Formats: sequence, structure tokens, C-alpha cells
Amino acid sequence: MLVLGRAQVEALIDIDALIDALASAMTDLSAGRAAAPDRVAVRVAERDGFLAAMPGHVPSADTLMTKLVSVFPHNGGTGLPTHQALIVAFDPHTGEPIALLDGTAITAARTAAGSALSARLLARDDASVLAILGTGAQARAHAAAMCRVRPIGQIRVAGRDRAKAAALAGTLSAELGLPVTACAGYAEALDGADIAAATTHAVDPVIRRPLLTPGVHVTSVGFNPEGREIDDATIAEALVCVESRQAALAPFPAGSNDLLEPLRAGLITEEHVHAELGELLTGGAAGRTSPDQITLYKSVGVAVQDAAAAALVVAAARERSVGTEISLG
Repeated sequence: MLVLGRAQVEALIDIDALIDALASAMTDLSAGRAAAPDRVAVRVAERDGFLAAMPGHVPSADTLMTKLVSVFPHNGGTGLPTHQALIVAFDPHTGEPIALLDGTAITAARTAAGSALSARLLARDDASVLAILGTGAQARAHAAAMCRVRPIGQIRVAGRDRAKAAALAGTLSAELGLPVTACAGYAEALDGADIAAATTHAVDPVIRRPLLTPGVHVTSVGFNPEGREIDDATIAEALVCVESRQAALAPFPAGSNDLLEPLRAGLITEEHVHAELGELLTGGAAGRTSPDQITLYKSVGVAVQDAAAAALVVAAARERSVGTEISLG
């Protein structure tokens, strides 16, 4: 069995190839060719955390795997990631375990790549101003991924901690070679933004309809069982797209409060979820219909994304002779 650590996984990830691989995986999921049951989780109440299991099978990528991911929000600022994960890949023909790899880097990369795919499908072609809400690993990954699909010329960063926003702005400016500004708050970052990427653990919405510029594409990947990132007005007015209707509308730990709360309140119906990414990719559903339309991609994370990413990383590792082979027998 091949074993790959985090630094090795990070070095093997090709973000452009990953975005394309996710397009195939999302198409397969919507068509029923791939399988990703709703994740299950055990809560660790005293730490406001949980451990979830996410199995996935993507036959077209010849991939069968499961991810174990822990979400411990109090790790923020401690040097430990809030999201930590392991992935085990199996031979889809025999069930034999074939690889064990760090899933923390894959989770960050595939989540950002999914948002970038949504921007490729829904953001205006000339979208150049990117607002990043949040200052953690997902914020950094989203900035890099969005620059691969749209002509980003300016990035604004905002978070609860202005010092962290300033530090991330400096890092992104050096890495991407773009002007990056640390903003005083979310409103400043969103003013005039063409793409808004919410990557927070917010309890109260950071995306609010009065703050949004006409034509903005919003991506939201934050997950907090006790809160939400997007307000009701934005949900009600936006063209809403998801990875999977089943996953997005399922109860904890799979679904999204951003959709479930307005659904329970009668503000929207299930039909308000316009499309899955796979349906946009095949032309089964239309995307943006006007320059001023607000579009929204609400991500909850589905295992076929992890499977697609893991397949790419394992293939690259074997091609380059990276990693350690161990025997379980």
C-alpha cells in the first residue's frame, strides 16, 4: 500500500487538472454513474467538533475510496488545522487497500477547485475583482484556484481578525503576483466584487444581499452546524446551484443550513435549487442568463470530489516514484 504524507500530496496536486477532474466527477454524480452516500458523523460536543466518514466510488476514474475528516473549529489559531483528514483508496475491482494519503491537503484543494469550477460555469467572463471572506486554509486555496478560471486582477481579503487578513493578503500577493488588500470588514471586501468566496465558520451570515454588487458570483463552502454564511435574501434572489441536491438538502452532517433554514421557514422550496454542477456541465440546466444576475454555488463537499482528487494524486505519485510502499499482510 502506498503511503503519502501532506507535503507529498501538496506537491503532487495540479489544480488545473483537478478542476477538470471535478467536472467529470460532478457530471458522473448527476448522471447516477458515481456514488457518494450522505456522510455520517459522530459529534464531540465538548469541543464543538465532529468526525465524519465519506465513502465514494467514481467508476470512470477507476476510484473507490473513503475519507475520514475531523472538523474541530477551536483549532483555529493553535497551529493545527480546523479540518484534518485521511483518505484510504481501494482497488475498485478487488477491494484491496492500495493507498493511504493525507486528506487535509486534498480537502482544501478539491473544495477550492469545486468553487473554481462553479465560477467557470457561472461567473461573468470578465470577472476580475475577487473578495475572499475568511483567512484560513480555504481562503488561501480559493484565491489561487479562482485565478485559474477568471482574469482576476484584484483581490480583497476580510476576516474577523484584521491582522490575519493582512498576513494572508501579504502571502497571496507574493504567491500570485497580484494586488491584494486587507479590508476592514466584509462589506468593504464585497463592494464591487465580481466573485465572492465565503470560507468562514460563521454563525451569522457574512454574505448579505445589500452588500452584493449586481452580477456577482458567490461561492460558499463554510460549514457550521450552529450557523450559516448566507442570508435569506441572497438565497431567495440568487440562482442557486449545488454539487448534489440530495447532499445539500440532507440533515446534519451532510446538508447546508444556508438552504435548510429558509426551506423550513417556507421562504423557498426544494425547486429553488436550480441545478447541480453536473447538470450545468451537460447542458441539462442553464447557467447565468444576464450580466446582473446573482449566482450562488453552495458547497457541502461530496466524496466523489475527494475520489477524483485522490486518483490524480496517487497516479502522479506512482508516475514520479513518490511515497512509501508498506505491506499490511
